Amino acid sequence: MYPSRFRYEAPSTLAEAIALLAAADGEAKILAGGQSLIPMMKLRFAAPAMLVDINGISGLDYHRADADGTYRIGALCRHADLEKSATLGDHQPTIAAAAPIVADPLVRTRGTLVGSICHADPQGDWASVMVSLEGSIVAQGPNGQRIIPVNDFIDGPFQTVLADDEIAIEAVVPPARGTRAGGYLKLERRVGDFATVGVAVSVEMSGDSIARAGIGLTGVGPATINASDAAAALVGTALDSDAVDAAAQLAAEAAQPRSDHRGSADYKRHVVATFVRRIGAQIQRSGQKAA
Repeated sequence: MYPSRFRYEAPSTLAEAIALLAAADGEAKILAGGQSLIPMMKLRFAAPAMLVDINGISGLDYHRADADGTYRIGALCRHADLEKSATLGDHQPTIAAAAPIVADPLVRTRGTLVGSICHADPQGDWASVMVSLEGSIVAQGPNGQRIIPVNDFIDGPFQTVLADDEIAIEAVVPPARGTRAGGYLKLERRVGDFATVGVAVSVEMSGDSIARAGIGLTGVGPATINASDAAAALVGTALDSDAVDAAAQLAAEAAQPRSDHRGSADYKRHVVATFVRRIGAQIQRSGQKAA
C-alpha cells in the first residue's frame, strides 16, 4: 500500500521546523529516522498532511557526557551511533546493553533513540531504559524549551504529551549519585522483532549499597511501566540475592501482560522476574563501573 499524499518540508534550522509545525495545526509529523513513521504511513495507519524532515538541521546528532555527569543524546543520534560507541558503556551501561539489540541492523542505522521514545510503542526498548535512568526529554516549541521526565512524557500507547508545535530535541540522563551499573534484556521471537518482554535495570552504588535504582518494563502493558516499588526494594541494599529476589517479584507484580500467541500472562510475568534476577547477577559478576 502507498501512503496518502503529503507535503514535504526540509528546514535547516529548529526555528523553521517549529514554525512549520505551528502552521500545520496538528497535521504534521517530524521525520528523523522514519523507521516507525514510514511503515505506518505506508499502511495508512498514519496520514499526516505534512512531513517535516529535520535531518538537515545541524547539531542534533550527538551523544555525550557533560562535566557534571549529565548524559545527553540528540534527536538525530542513531541507534547505531550508540551501539558502536567506544565510551558509552563507561558512562551508561544500561543504554550500552540495549543499543545492540534494538530492532535489527538496518533499523539501527537510521532509527533514533529520541524518535523511538516519541513513537511511544509499548513494545519499544528505549522508553523503559530511560525510565530506569530517570531520564527526560527536552522539547522545544514557540515558547522555548521544557524538560519532561520520560515517565510523564508517555501518555499511553503511541501517545505522548508533546504539543503539536513542539520538537523533542534531546534525551537527558541526570548525573549518577554513585557508581552506575545496569543492563537490559528482552525476549523476542526472532532477531529484530518487537519485545515480548523487556526489562531495563539501572543502579547507582554508593560504597557497598545502592543509592538509587530504576526498573523499566517493556511489552507487558499498555505503555512502558515504571516498576518503582521493585526498584525501591533494591535501595539501601548491597544487591544481595534476597534483595534481587524481592525486586524480581515486585517487578513481576507490576507487569500488566495479556495472554496471546506469544505466551500466557503468567509466563510473561515469570520472564520479567527472571530478567531482573539475571541482570542483578550480571552486575554482581561484572562489577560494572562508570563515572
